[in-house]
Amino acid sequence: MHKTAKRSARALAAGTFALALALTGCSSNNANNSAANVNSNTAKGGTTASPAANGDDNAPATFSVFLASPGQTPTEDNKILKLIKEKTGVSFKTELLVGDLQQKLGVMIAGGDYPDIMSGDDKLLNAKAYIPLEDLIEKYAPNLKKHYAAVWNQIKDETDGHIYVLPSYGVYQGKITEPTYQGPGFWLQKSVLEEMGYPTPKTLDEYFDIIAKYKEKHPDMIGFESLNFDWRVFPLQNAPEHLAGHPNDGGVIVDNNKAQIFADKDISKTYYKKLNEINAQGLMDKEAFVQNYDQYLAKIASGKVIGMFDQHWNFQDGETSLISQGKRENTYIGFPLLYPGAEEWYRDRGAVGTNRGLGISINAKDPVRIIKFLDQMITEDWQKTLQWGIKGEDYEVKEDGTFYRTPEERTNADQTSWQLANKITTMFGYMPKIQGTYSDGNAADAGTQPQEFFDSLKPSDQKILKAYNKKTWSEFFKEPKENNIYFPAYSIVLKDGSAAKLAQSKLNDLQIKYLPKAIMASPAEFDGVWQDYVDHIHKLDIKAYEDRINEGIQSRIKNWSVK
Repeated sequence: MHKTAKRSARALAAGTFALALALTGCSSNNANNSAANVNSNTAKGGTTASPAANGDDNAPATFSVFLASPGQTPTEDNKILKLIKEKTGVSFKTELLVGDLQQKLGVMIAGGDYPDIMSGDDKLLNAKAYIPLEDLIEKYAPNLKKHYAAVWNQIKDETDGHIYVLPSYGVYQGKITEPTYQGPGFWLQKSVLEEMGYPTPKTLDEYFDIIAKYKEKHPDMIGFESLNFDWRVFPLQNAPEHLAGHPNDGGVIVDNNKAQIFADKDISKTYYKKLNEINAQGLMDKEAFVQNYDQYLAKIASGKVIGMFDQHWNFQDGETSLISQGKRENTYIGFPLLYPGAEEWYRDRGAVGTNRGLGISINAKDPVRIIKFLDQMITEDWQKTLQWGIKGEDYEVKEDGTFYRTPEERTNADQTSWQLANKITTMFGYMPKIQGTYSDGNAADAGTQPQEFFDSLKPSDQKILKAYNKKTWSEFFKEPKENNIYFPAYSIVLKDGSAAKLAQSKLNDLQIKYLPKAIMASPAEFDGVWQDYVDHIHKLDIKAYEDRINEGIQSRIKNWSVK
């Protein structure tokens, strides 16, 4: 199994929340101007313009906007909206989602009643509610063209080759900073690590040795937890690909642009044999494979689970409960365990969110002005405005150019009432944005600036990071490599009813049935159960599944590569 569309939705929500801790800032001169100069100009009311602006491009204009998520509307005197209007002439009449999205979209489509700007949605795409943007970008938006240059072919609609939506996430520059790591890993409780002297496990043996020694001292604890429920089967199924040094491509591993399943390979057998051994030692939760998701989260929230393999976003609600209970020490740190000789690839650069962002509707009266406005907003200076804040009000700059916030500014950023008057959180969540770092080395937003993140933590978390000589939780993993052009392979579409889809579905059924059986068997029975499992896999039309994935990989290499 893989990160599904639900993971993407949650990632968007997490990203929007992170941005809620870090919006606002300056104006837009040329993108090469220094942040200090631009913020100074903004504070003094100096005029600015982007390369896209000319003639009457700063004349007053109001655009209607629909954003397909609930939220609170910024206050009428919101300082960012006022700054945007002052510097660009643009203001907005924004509608946020109230009630059921599908019902709202159905009404819009039935009446052809579209605002000027809309967040991306497949239903609106199918209704032909957006205009193509590539020609507008080529002619009027050099900053957007530069921003999307590396993913230009990826953001085109697969059905007709047009660009209808400007993606909001997945376009990176500079260094990737993501202090709160959301991806896969082998997790251990912070309290366990502290009591055990802050170890850094690198292999399965080292990891489970920590669990065994801790559980010996604390027999009421659950050693290793897992999940095998509904579509959330990746905590059980995905570990072998990461242990072997592969990124998350779902049910396949890809070498030299060729995919194959790994469920029947030795990298999988090695892992599940180890789980069989630790089960025999009493370290595996006996209920792991019969519990539902809510029960899994409840065990995490109880503070009784020592460790598990999972993606952080999948169990984060359990951690949120722990924090609300005052049990921050029972939250987790992830480790990138590897087989001997494997090269780490746990972290990845999130794939570009195709057709998720902002588009211009067929009813828009001035698409040129809209695209020019968005072109201004993607310059570094405006991005600092939207993501950091106004210098001296929302953040400060050290002598070496590093951005930071004072305790008071940090407290302000956490308050909803302050955000509504000083940020445009919901709208910015859908806008094109810089992720990674700016040309001056500062992180794109305050929430991902390593030192700023560290300074915002509670003392107990700062203590454990200091023990490991780190500033963020993601530093326990290597910085992600550049994505392969086809990544992620799991997003290659398998048509319903096709041989490939049928094989994938049957393979998943076998994994759900046989992996728990192999893990819970006596050690003497493991090899027999495993061989029975592999024999059943080989009766499936796995070639149809692999062929479709490989066809998709080659198609993406051909069509997505930027020449």
